[in-house]
Amino acid sequence: MNSRKVALVTGSSRGIGKHIAHKLADQEYNIVINYARSKKAAEETAEELRAKGAEVLVVKANVGKVEKIKELFAEIDEHFGRLDVFVNNAASGVLKPLMELEENHWDWTMGINSKALLFCGQEAAKLMEKKDGGSIVSLSSLGAQRVLDNYTAVGVSKAAVESLTRYLAVELAPKNIVVNAVSGGVVDTDALNHFPNQEEMLEDAKKRTPAGRMVDKEDLANGVMFLLSPQASMIRGQTIIVDGGISLLT
Repeated sequence: MNSRKVALVTGSSRGIGKHIAHKLADQEYNIVINYARSKKAAEETAEELRAKGAEVLVVKANVGKVEKIKELFAEIDEHFGRLDVFVNNAASGVLKPLMELEENHWDWTMGINSKALLFCGQEAAKLMEKKDGGSIVSLSSLGAQRVLDNYTAVGVSKAAVESLTRYLAVELAPKNIVVNAVSGGVVDTDALNHFPNQEEMLEDAKKRTPAGRMVDKEDLANGVMFLLSPQASMIRGQTIIVDGGISLLT
């Protein structure tokens, strides 16, 4: 059995998830790439990671469905027999004003963004226990705490992620599992294409960020990697904000 540590990054065929997967491969982790739609992007990412020496397992699974989560973790167990890191990155959501939200919009958003952390967290903990513990880091956003246009469903789902992070941190601590989250400001990724006011948001973020530039994928990935490192082992249940200071402004 390969002795390298194993990391699962959900939604890792592109964007921030892909960036994090690359950083983990650079630190000699074997990687589980999870995707929901684009097999081509997932396979391309897998090839890039294999070129760095990582063993890569690619699994299609909609993490909003508990039976798919169980299948995903069964495949990880069968293939690697261990899991050391779980990065809860996959996210989706319906971007509409509050008065236009329908039940299926809510269920879809809460399923992929919130329910996934609970049930993936349970399965991850079972595998991590086999090898003396591990780390779980979720990606959140400022909309969990602040009110953003068209962001009701996603914002509430991310608030649930931050709350669940606290509960998981306390309940999984006896298993030597460290649980935290990273919350970011506006980051220019494909996900922004779904916002009707994309250009305006980017311009506003650039102008208002005290650090003088927008947060990018590298900044968020660095935050995640810090929380996965031994240096962060006594940080538990926290949401670290990586936003260049923008959330400090009224």
